[in-house]
Amino acid sequence: MKAVSVNAVSKSFKQEKSAIEALKEISFDVNRGELFGLIGPDGAGKTTLFRILTTLMLADKGSAEVDGFDVVSQFKEIRKRIGYMPGRFSLYQDLTVEENLAFFATLFNTSIEENYELVKDIYVQIEKFKTRKAGALSGGMKQKLALSCALIHKPSVLFLDEPTTGVDTVSRKEFWELLRNLQKQNITILVSTPYMDEASLCDRVALIQEGKILDIDSPAGITHKFGKPLWAVRSRDMYNVMIQLRQMDEVASCYPFGQEHHLVFKNEDARAIVGARLKEAGHTDVSFARIEAGIEDCFMDLMKAEKV
Repeated sequence: MKAVSVNAVSKSFKQEKSAIEALKEISFDVNRGELFGLIGPDGAGKTTLFRILTTLMLADKGSAEVDGFDVVSQFKEIRKRIGYMPGRFSLYQDLTVEENLAFFATLFNTSIEENYELVKDIYVQIEKFKTRKAGALSGGMKQKLALSCALIHKPSVLFLDEPTTGVDTVSRKEFWELLRNLQKQNITILVSTPYMDEASLCDRVALIQEGKILDIDSPAGITHKFGKPLWAVRSRDMYNVMIQLRQMDEVASCYPFGQEHHLVFKNEDARAIVGARLKEAGHTDVSFARIEAGIEDCFMDLMKAEKV
């Protein structure tokens, strides 16, 4: 039995004169004990899917099961077995750290002491602030408190909706280390994120855009499928170089990535031709370097293929 099973789930939201398709026949399974990532930008459908799986919203079509229970007919059983950390901090701002944790434990007829071993590694980092009100915590501390509250009843499946958005780099790294430790306690974890670099921290990922799954595989499996020579381009005049590259017939794709552009040529002979044309245009400092594709490169490529 899978920890999560999603079968052709669709969801639309009505507007005044039209409807927005948030999810378009989404299907995938998550294995027990797996750390599964749902990777995509804002508006891709990640939160809508999590709300359906956590029984907070009904799908228009399709079916889904969590821990072997149907999300519609057996929603009460699911709510006993899952932990959910929404994208926005949703704990009680006027309660202290300790009061929030005790309150959520009470909701599930348990106590902090009963399941302390489960949250100990997380809670010890915020325990010295246990008398501080939640609203006065830093972003990283709020994140750890929310995770502790989601875990206090020992869920079998944990849903984390963009848990590291707006959190500093150090806190992000610490958070993912906590997730790996939680996996060792046989908790299945589904985490959504817009950060492509976090995909490599998951066992498997689903790339999602505009309500559709573009691909599902291990991070290494996805990058292995890229299958094209990828080049990094650098120049002092990056913007105009990008504009000119995109206008050349020899260039299949060109996207800005940080301090460089990532480029795919249509054939092996194109690099010399493109380099010569850029030099003729006055760009004498352009450099090309072969690189390995990352998840973001694959995501952009899959998006482009989807639109063709």
